[in-house]
Amino acid sequence: MNLRAKNASIALAGAALLALGLSACSGTAGATTEEDTATTAGYAVDAETLVFGVVPDSADTETNYQPLMDYIAQETGKTVEYHESTDYAALIEAAIAGKIDVASFSGFTYVTATNNGAELTPISSIVTEEGQEPGYFSQAIVPTASDIQSLADFAGKKVCFVDPSSTSGYLFPSYNLLEEGIDPETDVTPVFAGKHDVSVQKTGEGVECEAGFAEDSEVEKSDKVRIIEETMVPGAPLVYSNTLPDDVKDQLVGILAEVTIDDIIASGVDSADSDGFRSVFFETKPVDDAYYDLIRDICEKTDATQCQG
Repeated sequence: MNLRAKNASIALAGAALLALGLSACSGTAGATTEEDTATTAGYAVDAETLVFGVVPDSADTETNYQPLMDYIAQETGKTVEYHESTDYAALIEAAIAGKIDVASFSGFTYVTATNNGAELTPISSIVTEEGQEPGYFSQAIVPTASDIQSLADFAGKKVCFVDPSSTSGYLFPSYNLLEEGIDPETDVTPVFAGKHDVSVQKTGEGVECEAGFAEDSEVEKSDKVRIIEETMVPGAPLVYSNTLPDDVKDQLVGILAEVTIDDIIASGVDSADSDGFRSVFFETKPVDDAYYDLIRDICEKTDATQCQG
């Protein structure tokens, strides 16, 4: 399967909180009941808080997600706590350890986390423009004045990737390089930038990296790079922890599966009515676990150790 074509068909055990039962008489103040225990069980922190985990994609990550977190807080009546991991691997570990309740993953991070025991269910994927389907492009880029004309020319070069657990910044690029007969570990000098915007920046400077990869939303902000090739990637999922109470899961699906920016603004979340949020969010569309089978297939074809954690 050649995934570089533009017309490819497709582009987070919760920590249980134990309540101490007091041996006092029934009705004694401070006694913990079975109902209380059930109420707090299954949350990363407590029944009044939802921890929202994110992949550290760019410098604007928290700002980009704040209106969505405000919306979740308003609709659920819970405090939404922002959790940005230091890198992709840390977010995977947090999901496996039950330290997040809701999250925005990359497809690769979701597959890797669930492969390693994280109990997660996809809800939807964010699209940024009206009429879009879930998905985005992984783009191969070079400095605007570079002589590099194709992926084949990446051989022997210093190449910026995003993170070993990045879907569009490592997994798909690795697959595409292998299709060209280029080993992404030995036939190029890999440089892990950590974030998509940093990969674009370093590539544009042409010093640390002579070529690179990043997702389209960051590439389009720079006039220092040009696109060599691009691949459609399955859209990044919004997920919930399977350890949450069923009513909370249902509530999250109800508010996140199909919601537009206009719906969020109309609900009273004023922070959504900004150019910054509009640039990264138009609406969500439902996705399920099977939607990420393409990533599992590429994991198998590339034999990527990152897919196993």
